[in-house]
Amino acid sequence: MNVEIVLVEGAGFCFGVKRAIDIAFKVAKKHKDGVFTLGPIIHNPQVVEKLKELGVNPIEDTNGQTNIKTLIIRAHGISKDKLEELKKGGYEIIDATCPFVRKAQKIAAKLSSEGYQVVIIGDKEHPEVKGIYSYAGDNAVVISSDEIPILNKKIGIIQQTTQPFSKVKDILKGIIKSLNEFEEIRTFNTLCNFTAKRLESTEKVAKDVDLMLVIGGKNSANTTQLANLCRNIGVKTYHIEDTKEIEREWFKNVKKIGITAGASTPQWIINQIIDKIKCL
Repeated sequence: MNVEIVLVEGAGFCFGVKRAIDIAFKVAKKHKDGVFTLGPIIHNPQVVEKLKELGVNPIEDTNGQTNIKTLIIRAHGISKDKLEELKKGGYEIIDATCPFVRKAQKIAAKLSSEGYQVVIIGDKEHPEVKGIYSYAGDNAVVISSDEIPILNKKIGIIQQTTQPFSKVKDILKGIIKSLNEFEEIRTFNTLCNFTAKRLESTEKVAKDVDLMLVIGGKNSANTTQLANLCRNIGVKTYHIEDTKEIEREWFKNVKKIGITAGASTPQWIINQIIDKIKCL
């Protein structure tokens, strides 16, 4: 196919995901059995399947499992209570929580201990946010707009690491307008700079191509975020996980294709997709 392909700078694995995957593969080589991850190590089904082939299987809970020797904590992290429970279970625990997520957990715990109501900007159903929330104390709230249930006149604001900067900025502006309702507002930047740069680079490419392919797990929040960004720009956009989903008709009258990928997408999948497009 005679088209120009533009790969977004920084597409694919972010620092935290690459670290988690490297840990998981290293553990797989060291231990031949009894290795599990609590939940999928990252939100990418192909990577999870590769780890299964090496004997590293995801489980949702340890209940009823008698063959667990080593447990790897996923990149999104887990709740404080669950971590304490696992420590009492006698397993070898290897923590692959993303350092940016761990930073948010620590700040949440510190703010709570100092008497602040912790406000988390993010998706309350996301596993990362559930983990951070568990460190944030009884009065903590998760918000996706500037409306805050006020339980304390002193608030400390943090963010889910993959939230778009523009959304966080708008929410903070709205909160500042209600400044007179608070005695003190503290804000901490817990956003992942890798995610911010990928969104910025994707937006730039999407404005200059005829079609965007967004590669990553359908259950990946940050990949879905990239796809929505491209669609909102108005460019024809397809969110795919692998080469099997590609259809030749998509590229009719297309001269320039942009490709981006979520933080959990390995380079080998990106390469396979580029190769397939070139062979159409």
